[in-house]
Amino acid sequence: MYLSTKSELESFCELASAAKVIAVDTEFLRERTYFPKLCLVQVAAGEHIAAIDPILIEDLSPLAALLADPTLTKVFHACGQDLEVLLDGMGVSCAPVFDTQLAAAFLGLRQQISYASLVEAYCGVRLPKAESLTDWSRRPLDPEQLTYAEDDVRYLPGIYERMMAELVEKDRLSWVVPEMEQLCDPARVRRDPREAYQRLRRAGSLTRRQLAIAREVCAWREETAARRDLPRKWVASDEVIVEVCKRTPGNLDRLRKIRGTDQISERDARSLVEAVSRGAACPADQCPKISRHTRPSAETESVIDLMYAVLRLVSEQSGVATQLIATRDDLLEFVQDRGRSPLSSGWRHELAGKTLDRLLAGEVGLTVRDGRIELL
Repeated sequence: MYLSTKSELESFCELASAAKVIAVDTEFLRERTYFPKLCLVQVAAGEHIAAIDPILIEDLSPLAALLADPTLTKVFHACGQDLEVLLDGMGVSCAPVFDTQLAAAFLGLRQQISYASLVEAYCGVRLPKAESLTDWSRRPLDPEQLTYAEDDVRYLPGIYERMMAELVEKDRLSWVVPEMEQLCDPARVRRDPREAYQRLRRAGSLTRRQLAIAREVCAWREETAARRDLPRKWVASDEVIVEVCKRTPGNLDRLRKIRGTDQISERDARSLVEAVSRGAACPADQCPKISRHTRPSAETESVIDLMYAVLRLVSEQSGVATQLIATRDDLLEFVQDRGRSPLSSGWRHELAGKTLDRLLAGEVGLTVRDGRIELL
């Protein structure tokens, strides 16, 4: 059903609130804005599926209450962007959440499986891709668009039930729950403008002093983009910011000598120079520290290679995706500072950490039998 009035939304949300589980997906645009523009919210509750129009319905409070209900599990597929959009667009944090993409990585499927592949694997249905580039902000929406949108939640409740049964059967539900809880943390969505420099491309080429400037300049860009609701790159590109940090222009004339700054307005250019000055005046002990991984020795690299072979073996035997268990950086941390490694506690320790401990202690080894790696 397509809901375009508040009364329709209230009736559906009352119906959906009786369910224990609902499936949720969103359609949004952000190519020309800083904040994602919420264009459609799809919700499946049992046999009932609704495409909710947030453009035509000004008061979405019934939907917000439904999504915020702590007794109701919200099922998403690859929920990261959806949670951000719902928090920005409606001010609602959806908890508890079950992410079928994450759960799939615990159940023998690849870590970032697409929704279409998941539906085909669990339901034997091939979904069309004809509407994948739809402009969801344009009205009216035609029946084909609505069917495509509703398909994004149509199969999730059934998949959720099967996944839950598999996780219980494999005794992995206790592994999955903490991972799902982390997804709901609003801190993953709400970002401090003064930390935006950490996502600056090529920031690794900057000195500590230049990083202090980048911190101020990126915060200025973030706040300006948010205030005007424009993509941050429309305010200033990463390439321009890196060059500004390296040249440290103290006035407009020097700033304008940097290629790409001609697109910055006079007012913004003055604000940018002021941000540069603030960064340049930062006390040395308050400049950001440079976080660069020390390249391990050749001997340590060889140990990591051996550990990774064990990790892949554990992944193959357990059906849990290798990258979900640990990355090569995690393995290096396990060697250098075991107490900080995620492999030292929880389900990761039970699944792989114990075996890696024995490997490093020389208690187990690897061999090849019939073309396959096995533990000795």
